[in-house]
Amino acid sequence: MNRAWQHLAFIALSFAISWGFSLAWAADGAEAEKENASKDPSSPAETPKFVDLTIYPSEIHLNHAAAKQQAIAVARRTDGISVDVTSLVEWKCKADNAAEPLAKWADGRVQPLRDGNTTLVARLDQPSLDQTNSDSLSASVPVYVQGATINKEVSFRHDVMPIFLRAGCNAGGCHGSSRGKDGFQLSLFGYDPAGDYFRLTRERATRRLNRALPDDSLLLEKCIGAVPHTGGKRFEKESEYYSTLHNWVSAGAPSDLADAPTVESLQLYPPEATMELDDAQQFVALATYSDGNVRDVTDLALFLSSDSTVASIDPQGRCVAGVRGEAFVMARFDTHTVGSPVLTLPTESIYQPTETPPANYIDELVDAKLNTLRIPPSERSSDAEFLRRVTIDLAGRLPEVAELEAFLANEAPDKRALAIDRLIDTPEFRKLWTLHWANLLMVRSENNRVDYKAMQLYFEWIAEQIQQNRPLDEFVHELLTASGPTFVAPAGNFYQVEPLAAKTAENVAQAFLGIRVQCAQCHNHPFDRWTMEDYYGFAAFFSQVGRKPGEDYREMIVFDRGFGETNHPVDGKPRPPQTLGGEPTELAKENRVDRRKVAADWITSPENPYFATNLGNRFWAHFFGVGIVEPVDDVRVSNPPSNQALYDALGSKLIEYDFDFTRLVRDICNSNAYQRASSTTEANQHDRRNFAYARTRRIPAEVLLDCVSQATGAEEKLPGLPLGARATQVADGKANHYFLKTFGRSKRDTVCACEARAEPTLSQALHLMNGATVHGKINQGKLIESMLEEGAQPQEVARRLYLRCLSREPSDAELAALDKLIAEDPKPRDELQDVFWALLNSREFLFNH
Repeated sequence: MNRAWQHLAFIALSFAISWGFSLAWAADGAEAEKENASKDPSSPAETPKFVDLTIYPSEIHLNHAAAKQQAIAVARRTDGISVDVTSLVEWKCKADNAAEPLAKWADGRVQPLRDGNTTLVARLDQPSLDQTNSDSLSASVPVYVQGATINKEVSFRHDVMPIFLRAGCNAGGCHGSSRGKDGFQLSLFGYDPAGDYFRLTRERATRRLNRALPDDSLLLEKCIGAVPHTGGKRFEKESEYYSTLHNWVSAGAPSDLADAPTVESLQLYPPEATMELDDAQQFVALATYSDGNVRDVTDLALFLSSDSTVASIDPQGRCVAGVRGEAFVMARFDTHTVGSPVLTLPTESIYQPTETPPANYIDELVDAKLNTLRIPPSERSSDAEFLRRVTIDLAGRLPEVAELEAFLANEAPDKRALAIDRLIDTPEFRKLWTLHWANLLMVRSENNRVDYKAMQLYFEWIAEQIQQNRPLDEFVHELLTASGPTFVAPAGNFYQVEPLAAKTAENVAQAFLGIRVQCAQCHNHPFDRWTMEDYYGFAAFFSQVGRKPGEDYREMIVFDRGFGETNHPVDGKPRPPQTLGGEPTELAKENRVDRRKVAADWITSPENPYFATNLGNRFWAHFFGVGIVEPVDDVRVSNPPSNQALYDALGSKLIEYDFDFTRLVRDICNSNAYQRASSTTEANQHDRRNFAYARTRRIPAEVLLDCVSQATGAEEKLPGLPLGARATQVADGKANHYFLKTFGRSKRDTVCACEARAEPTLSQALHLMNGATVHGKINQGKLIESMLEEGAQPQEVARRLYLRCLSREPSDAELAALDKLIAEDPKPRDELQDVFWALLNSREFLFNH
């Protein structure tokens, strides 16, 4: 064959291999969609009917004359859709034994009249199924009125400060920036009320606030646009916000910061919503204070949506359903952020739930969520697809040809479960998970901090924990409490990689709890519950870690100094140790204990709400390419799990298994959710977070290099390791290797999961096509030459190459292209090398699917 034509045929084959499996997925999906479309519904869809009615909030408290509480009525239909029927129901404040009512319903709110207890009743009439009469639903909530004659004074802490947050005045792009705006600075999101009060009342006196002539106060004039304001008009002069600020200035701008009750919690109602396109749902925010009072703060809270295309929410808390999907609407008030999940579903009423029996609890929870979203799952993967996927995920390698053929020939119903058990028991499994923990714990040599020998011992210590299958709570506890010379107690290198107490606290929270507390270092977290007090209190656990040189100059000794505090930057006072979400810990000076032990006890405790769930989520993300919380190390109120029940179940199971992670791995790999095909249908192709199909994932850098070496039979020389070692065994995160660096190996500079990158780049494509790795290994391994010398026919050689690289036989179309390429030469070495090169460059090889 003419070489020019051979080259063109090779290019065509390369594209066929690279794109063919994607086209096959699309074709399979189209056929499945046609089959579904051809099915007639078993019975005509019935008009959904309301089955229950609920009033939110569940009880109403009115504690002063001007108090108003917004109430909403939500009706649930037979098809699971929730409908805001507040404007459709008949509202009535039920009279008590007194001659006059205690409260009234007006303008969508309950308002006090006299002290006492009464009841708010909502009644919803709907046509019955036979259309001859009407069915009625009713609901009621108690109303408690206390202080109906009390005129409440304006509070700077609870009335004025929230206006700045609601109007955006203390946001980072306005006066909340580090240098303020136009000569006026507020604390970011109101983390420092005392400082804000000082700047309002003491800086530029009589200009910002004019107590004698409140209308002339610069604060008020700029808010309503009466004078030029870079931020523009924030609200109208007739608004309640202006009235509140005006009344506060008129009263002399008093401060109540010393004795004002604190906001202990915030609630958002309804707790969840399931809507159809263009439906609307009003949300209500309630704050509970330390003095027991409950207040409607819907008009003061800041509302946000995690995905406005799915569910948008306006400043008044009115949410409108958009495209199909799931979003999380949030309310922020004071230092608290809470949220409610919102599902937006298509209006089609016909949906056939999956009939596949669940393999375990994972499938029960995944399928329940898919049924709620009306998303049909994809079919089960083929045996060949499954074995390739699970071998890469569990052992970091490709299936051997003999291994694949034996698996395909096996007709035992439990062969997949047996394959999972076999792979978990291999040394490759331990090496792969050692690599994961080395990435998370930042194992690397570091000038003047971590010597190469100390780093190597640190890596070997991690490998030993995984090899022994040590319970993860014990593993982490020993790491956090490590003391002594780093050659003898290598876990102490965790404190050498990052010597600053505050940074260590950040690393601990992010790695083991999945919480990023960094935002709370300079201000309260804008989208979570964490405050500066939480940040510096948690950092105080690590403020007494001491370090000193050992006998060997390469060795450091980590120990508990017994002194050293973390000062809060606002008041300069030492902050006592405090667990995240807990109270300050008073540690007795006598019988002193290492603060790190207290922190480690709390972190690894089964009662800790973050530790086990964070680990379970990380394991899940390894096998699915996306976490239930994503990113896996960004657990916060405003980034909720895509499946809360599943997220909690993985954590509970890990605790039940005494933190033996291999048992949880077995559960995940044996589930139908993991074993689904990666092909999609029109009905589930847009699903990203609910695991309706197997997500296609780029193979990690270390595993990819090992797979290339395995497929070609060419060993790789890696830094610090003998020839033939696996890339997953490279201990030093700073080791220089071009392929690993190009393909996104973790630099281990931080504990962030984002350190290891899987995004394709031009450099990767160019290196695969033109670099020395693929072409060089093909020549080095000499597989094609060996097979031809053994007498294998070219077609058989090509077949073996497909099995080695893709774990499948070539398709009929690919065989036809191969025949054209190799038919005229009895030993087409060059042509078969081109085929090998095309296979190793194909997306089907580079991705786990």
